[in-house]
Amino acid sequence: MVLQGHLSRATGSVPAAEIRAWFRDTPGRELLAQEHALLEQQLPDLFGYYLVQLGFIGDVPEAVLATRIRQRVVVASDGPIAGDVVPVAALFAQLPISTDSVDAALLVHTLDFSGNPHGVLREVERILIPEGRVIVIGFNPLSLWGLRRFWPGRRKGVPWNARFIAVRRMHDWLRLFGFDIELTHRLMFRPPFRREGLMRKLTFVEGLGARFFQPLAGVYVIRAVKRVVRLTPIEPSWRSGRRLLSGRAVEPTTRAGAVD
Repeated sequence: MVLQGHLSRATGSVPAAEIRAWFRDTPGRELLAQEHALLEQQLPDLFGYYLVQLGFIGDVPEAVLATRIRQRVVVASDGPIAGDVVPVAALFAQLPISTDSVDAALLVHTLDFSGNPHGVLREVERILIPEGRVIVIGFNPLSLWGLRRFWPGRRKGVPWNARFIAVRRMHDWLRLFGFDIELTHRLMFRPPFRREGLMRKLTFVEGLGARFFQPLAGVYVIRAVKRVVRLTPIEPSWRSGRRLLSGRAVEPTTRAGAVD
């Protein structure tokens, strides 16, 4: 059974196609390029059997395709995906994935556009193995990007109708679900102008922002590790094969899928 649906927020819904369209144009395209470049630094040291990416807002990052993790899965994709990945249609808060079976999870603005971010994080914690990693990319409300949401009429368009969850709150949520924060990076210090030429002229702002104005970055990237306290030692699960998909009624698909 293929689940049909859309990206949703607490106050409404945002079609996935609309989100992808914004990331194909300025300034979304420049932001996505920076995010992919940072993932190239964060993913190479991860390894294991399965990496699950929740959501699909653009091309699958090259860093995902090049990771040492053997199998890459993209959940809730609603179109053809290039690259060696397995597309699966499902709701983010109801993943058809076995408990303690995934080595790494990637959430690229997934929580920004989710109507149930706690439910998504709960599922991520459930499917990750002990010491598994999650990478969360989100919009920073305490930035020029966050202020842009309050311009007249902006709250109705992507991405200004997203949640913009603060870094401190995201840290608190991750700790609540049993994660330890490993690192936090910040990027995109230029204002979100739609003119490509103006964005290029302001490239120098990136260096200044990274040096002097880190808290005011438009986007943050958090990497956290799942900590589980056990009373007795166990054999590491990566030494034997793991069953990824659970018995829930859902099937891999390359047709129109659903995202939470």
